[in-house]
Amino acid sequence: MLSSKFLIEKTGISRATLNNYIKLGILSKPVVSNPGLASKGPRQLGFFPADTIGRIETIGKLKQEGYSMSEIAAQLLGANEFGATGTNPHATIEPDLSNTSIPPAPAPAAPLRRTDDDGPRVTIDELAHPAYMIDHNFELIWINQEARRQLPGVTDLSAKSDGRSLLRLLPAQRNEWGSLLRFHVALAKGRLTADRFNFACRGLDPMAFAKMQVIYADATAEPAMPMLAAPITLPDETNRQTPHTAYASHFREGMLIVLLPQTNGNDAMLELLSRRDEVIRSLLRRRLPVLTDLAVMVADLQGSVTICSELPPEEYFELINEIWATVTPIYRRYHATCGKHVGDGLVYYFFPQPDSDYLANALACAQETRCAMQRLSKNWQIRKNWLNELYLNTGITEGQEWLGTYHSSTGVEFVVLGDTINQAARVSDVARHGSIWASKSLIGKLSAKERDRVKYGVHRRAPDGRDLFVASSFSFVSSLLEQNGLRLEKLKDISTLAITEIVAIEPLPK
Repeated sequence: MLSSKFLIEKTGISRATLNNYIKLGILSKPVVSNPGLASKGPRQLGFFPADTIGRIETIGKLKQEGYSMSEIAAQLLGANEFGATGTNPHATIEPDLSNTSIPPAPAPAAPLRRTDDDGPRVTIDELAHPAYMIDHNFELIWINQEARRQLPGVTDLSAKSDGRSLLRLLPAQRNEWGSLLRFHVALAKGRLTADRFNFACRGLDPMAFAKMQVIYADATAEPAMPMLAAPITLPDETNRQTPHTAYASHFREGMLIVLLPQTNGNDAMLELLSRRDEVIRSLLRRRLPVLTDLAVMVADLQGSVTICSELPPEEYFELINEIWATVTPIYRRYHATCGKHVGDGLVYYFFPQPDSDYLANALACAQETRCAMQRLSKNWQIRKNWLNELYLNTGITEGQEWLGTYHSSTGVEFVVLGDTINQAARVSDVARHGSIWASKSLIGKLSAKERDRVKYGVHRRAPDGRDLFVASSFSFVSSLLEQNGLRLEKLKDISTLAITEIVAIEPLPK
């Protein structure tokens, strides 16, 4: 047996690389034991079989020849316990953290082939088997023609997002499709609580709903791994059950599902899935337009023209980039999607989530962004010795709009069509000094629990000139303008919109 310390010294690999090889399964897990060293040495060391050095050298040679980690894993995993003579019923695959390729699910070994010898690579459009992408609510956002042809119930999809839920489309089919249904329920159980699962199944008839609850209770939750492979059976043209492998590739935007007959080679498909960035860009370009509930947040940098005139160009761009770097992690935490923006403004969309309230997410995100901007403003005041305050004036509205994508050769941009985004932009024009204003309809749709956490209201001017804050109240935009002696022509289209100022949000109890 060889110690991990000896392996690292002998082969020259780092400990992180050694751990990656173990995670991929191309090296066996070490046997941990006391090395019997002096008290100053490590009390526990990992020990590997004697042939591990040769295996590491083989991996190194293949990497030097230009093979990706997914190709190397495909070759070496063919010799493990799930090789040509066995199957792993629910193989979970962890990523190589030093490479963007996804290691493939354990499968019979196929000869390694160089990418430049393979000819044209398979693309999303060339997948000859059912493939579709679902969001985190298990609603279809992309589907290929093979899936439309072979899967019942998905030929004519509803325009509304909740009408595209696989958790409602699949239960309506015959028992021949039960294997595929159970696979999706197992995925859902790893991601949705029982309440959220039941909510996703709303609209089913009582018998189908009860059946789904039983399947959910009996299912073994599949973990949220970058890629998952599981055996299923699907009916052919004669209703004979045929063995398939369902591959679920997890992205931040959702899950790509590919259903591949087990008689087919999977090397081309796995090579495609290993190109994660390319795959998700392709899928987002093909995303189906959908009518969905959402909240829209627009935030503008107050006095940006003045700030730009006072700073050298390189410092102004540095400031804008620092604002983006500051707020982007916050928006990501609250499941926000970046939208089309102009200049130094920010536009973000918040969509329904399986485990959180998207409306509350929008408000909490705005509140946290305001606090982050206050810290950033102080840093720049110290740096420049100026008195300027950096404010992001924020407007938030909600509605049901069409979501789609605009794309070019260089990128993909989410776009919402309708009045909601225009209203949010106009409301942000009402906000001053970093304030957050939201529509009455958004506050009204919050749950009672979430609404109790929000301190909101409108400042009113008393007859004696005093400023009074009236809590839990709203005002027409036109009334606010009259009170402040303002007349903004661009706000005429929202003059009768009722809005309120978000003053604070109490943190969730720990």
